Amino acid sequence: MIRTPEALAAFIERAAQAKCVGLDTEFVWERTYYPALGLVQAALSEREVFLIDVPALGDISPLGRVLSDPTIVKILHDAQQDLTILRRATGAFPRNIFDTRLAAGFVGMSSTVSLEELLREVLGVRLPKTETRTDWLRRPLSERQIAYAMDDVRYLPRLRQTILSKAGSRGAWIEEESAIYDNPELYRDPDPWEQFRRIKGAGKLPPGKRAVLRELAAWREQQAQSADSPRLWMISDEVLMNLAKQAPRTAEEMRRIKGLSDREIEAYGAAIVRAIRVALARPRHEWPLDEEHFKEDNGLAARIDLVLAFMRGKCLAAGIDPALVASRSEIAALVQEGSNADHGRHRLLGGWRGEFIGREILRLLEGAIAIRLDTKTGLPTAD
Repeated sequence: MIRTPEALAAFIERAAQAKCVGLDTEFVWERTYYPALGLVQAALSEREVFLIDVPALGDISPLGRVLSDPTIVKILHDAQQDLTILRRATGAFPRNIFDTRLAAGFVGMSSTVSLEELLREVLGVRLPKTETRTDWLRRPLSERQIAYAMDDVRYLPRLRQTILSKAGSRGAWIEEESAIYDNPELYRDPDPWEQFRRIKGAGKLPPGKRAVLRELAAWREQQAQSADSPRLWMISDEVLMNLAKQAPRTAEEMRRIKGLSDREIEAYGAAIVRAIRVALARPRHEWPLDEEHFKEDNGLAARIDLVLAFMRGKCLAAGIDPALVASRSEIAALVQEGSNADHGRHRLLGGWRGEFIGREILRLLEGAIAIRLDTKTGLPTAD
């Protein structure tokens, strides 16, 4: 267990030599806006596993040297949440990430597979899941907690090597896809001004009331971030919707809002009224726009379905998870533009996706190739 700055420094030097480290985090996320980090696990091999005791150290910013070093491969499973937590804890932006969950989608498995299932299928290793609901901030940790934490990273280096061996030349595609984690924008705090879109029913509100909801949701998000408190502990989504619909301007009017307590009115009433007044004063051109939706006539829908069938058939034949390649909305956007598609706007036309299928989709839309069923596989294919 790493509990001193000296031990952490020694591990960092060892990781720099190894050039490859498996990472995972254990945290508590119940009473705070940001996850409270309790433990960082790191594995250089199955025999070299380290546990970094975050509460004991306090400052783990030196670990940022490993996180941001482009010469050290960091292996994680379902990486984004762990990387976001580590970026906040260390102040460093991640570089050179290998996500085993994404990588699984290139070797015949789902790109949403759990680590337990992936280890079982690829390495024949079975992990006991006994400490999934534990307090990782409480000390001392039990032997079972320690064993669980170590097992979560122990096999990551071997798992990466095995996946790359299975992938062959597609290893370059895995590296390209994992490069999404090199983008610093991925680790920004949620944009307060976009949080209203997460609230059920927001899209059905008239534009003016949607503007009020946006203002209220942004205010709540900023307050939650500042206080490091869960947003729903302040005011629920349902109450925000009621406030947006009725737009009260006084304390008396607020008392008529369903679900809004006297305590909430006392604590937040003045701020709520200010947010509503600001929203109502905004000119129409500043109101949030409706989210764009394609209007699919029968012809467009048929073309989208044809391309989807072709994509799924090619993916299944190649052992690539279709969910990695494109969503229906991405296919719809490309089909709508057809041969006039801007290559810079569609990720299907660039990188490994363009090489694998994107350019074929354009040829299909142009009528240069046709779809048929392969009699051997029963899957759609192109001639």
